[in-house]
Amino acid sequence: MAANPEAASPASVGNGAVRFAGVSAALLIPLFWHRRIEAGDVASHLYNAWLVQLIQQGKAPGLWIARQWNNVLFDWLLSWFGSAFGLYAAERIAVSLAVLTFFWGSFALISAATRRQPWTLAPLLAVVAYGWTFEMGFMNYYISLGLCFFVLAAFWRGGNVLRLISIALLPLIWLAHPLGVVCLAGITAYALLARAVPVGYRRYLLLAAGIFLLIVRVELARHYEVKYSALARYLFYNGADQFVLFSWSYAWLYVCFGIVCLVVLGDDAGQGRWRALGFWELRAVPLQLYAVALVASVVLPLIIYLPQYNDPLSYLNPRITSVSAVLLCWALAAAKPKRWHAAAYAAIAVVFFAFLYADTGKLNGMEEQVERLAAALPPGHRVVEDIDSGQEFRVVFEHIVDRACIGRCFSYSNYEPSTGQFRVRANAGNSIVTADTPDDLDDESEAALVKALDPPVYEIVWCDQASTKFCMRELSADELKDLVEGNF
Repeated sequence: MAANPEAASPASVGNGAVRFAGVSAALLIPLFWHRRIEAGDVASHLYNAWLVQLIQQGKAPGLWIARQWNNVLFDWLLSWFGSAFGLYAAERIAVSLAVLTFFWGSFALISAATRRQPWTLAPLLAVVAYGWTFEMGFMNYYISLGLCFFVLAAFWRGGNVLRLISIALLPLIWLAHPLGVVCLAGITAYALLARAVPVGYRRYLLLAAGIFLLIVRVELARHYEVKYSALARYLFYNGADQFVLFSWSYAWLYVCFGIVCLVVLGDDAGQGRWRALGFWELRAVPLQLYAVALVASVVLPLIIYLPQYNDPLSYLNPRITSVSAVLLCWALAAAKPKRWHAAAYAAIAVVFFAFLYADTGKLNGMEEQVERLAAALPPGHRVVEDIDSGQEFRVVFEHIVDRACIGRCFSYSNYEPSTGQFRVRANAGNSIVTADTPDDLDDESEAALVKALDPPVYEIVWCDQASTKFCMRELSADELKDLVEGNF
């Protein structure tokens, strides 16, 4: 009997395992090249995991833990690993798992759809994995996308057993973030319809998807207060924006990635190959889905104010582009690999990670300053911050104060409890973190809240607008009133 050509030999399996381990290890280097992981909201998540420990020990009066079933998976990971290994080790472990989930989920989806393992594209996928969504620290959403990609891969080419197993990931996707479920449903629905519709009629499917998104836009505006991004009209949120992080120097990568995509896809379709039978079999779905994601990033709002939360769902357009970037990589992977492809992708990755290393190193230096200021205070004091990332930055770093306070002080201005979107909640009048302040405060109530705040309260600010040095000062009586009123 002839051997099955598709069966994997023990040697190939071993080589694959070695490559998997090597790529995974290389992928995690940016999480260990500095003392601290600089990724926006991650510092806030870690601080709130510490608050959870205090709540469980009865040392955080006025705070409580809500029973929540979405937007919480990453926080649970921090708590679980924090109990076993300590919070700072938990941060490394949880963020490492998040990066590996997103990268290998993307890799698995592209492998299943193109029927080849896209090792040439690994540098680009690594850049997307450390792109804007990661650097903003949207870890629950980020994990939900990685799990979504795994489920899609299983349904694309897996057998029935693998598909049934992948269904078990659906609750985890919901626990991580509901937008991951929306992504899974949208991509699955479009892919199934695209397979069912003849190639000549798929333009009508694209049109229907565009009309559906316009209806969603109108309905959202009818039922909720929404705000739109001025950049969206210029098609800025196209997937390449994931490369633009701490300064506009990254715009060179934005341009280079766009040029590389156009050249690779144009070369792939050149010399009449796009007319060949079967050419669109591997290429149509990712390109169509990318077009839909591009339209979504233009017509959907940037911010949605939902009545059940005190703060809005924000950054919707740029969040979508994590998916757009993976879809672009999928389309590139469908092209026949060439040596210059690998060189171009690697060059983009080298420049990106060089920029990232330098910028996160600067942030580490800033956070070290904040830690020294926090360490100079007596334990348990309240700290607020007035650190503006600036208009040139697309990534926020104000939460470095939160992480610096762990075990030392209380970051009173931490945003999570007051939003109602996370598991840690705060009652008005607690002395640990800001809460949703009543609108009808009288002088007596205001004085009671200031007293409960247990002054003094300190503020960490830029020493001056031209430097990257921080200073600390004590808030005045009037500033304390503004703070408890939510006007500070």
